Amino acid sequence: MASLGAYLTVDGAAAAIDFYKAAFGAEEISRMPSDDHPGKLLHAEVKLFGGVLMLSDDFGVAEGGTASPGKLGGTTFNMIVGLDSPAEVDAAMARAEKAGATVTMPAADQFWGARFGMLRDPFGHMWGFNADRPA
Repeated sequence: MASLGAYLTVDGAAAAIDFYKAAFGAEEISRMPSDDHPGKLLHAEVKLFGGVLMLSDDFGVAEGGTASPGKLGGTTFNMIVGLDSPAEVDAAMARAEKAGATVTMPAADQFWGARFGMLRDPFGHMWGFNADRPA
């Protein structure tokens, strides 16, 4: 069975893990510190929304890595979380905002028949929350 995951580069991976726990109820699976860069994580994994999110600190493209949204001036993709009900969209957005996310598109009923909203986490990554509305 195929699956798709996301691997985020952040400036402050340990702090991002703490944020994802507070904002999204993530469960930490693992973290691998860097021997060459004290205080930075080479790799980490958290379980959230039924999947696994992998992340690492920003080591720079020159070191064979990728850049964080802060270095890029934005992110190149959005993560969309499918939830079971419109009320869950509102609750997820409120919890994430309370934990430090910035709402960029308040949750609202959309023309395509769903409740949808977006936010930016403190590390620059965009998260969308979507749930179909009852007919």
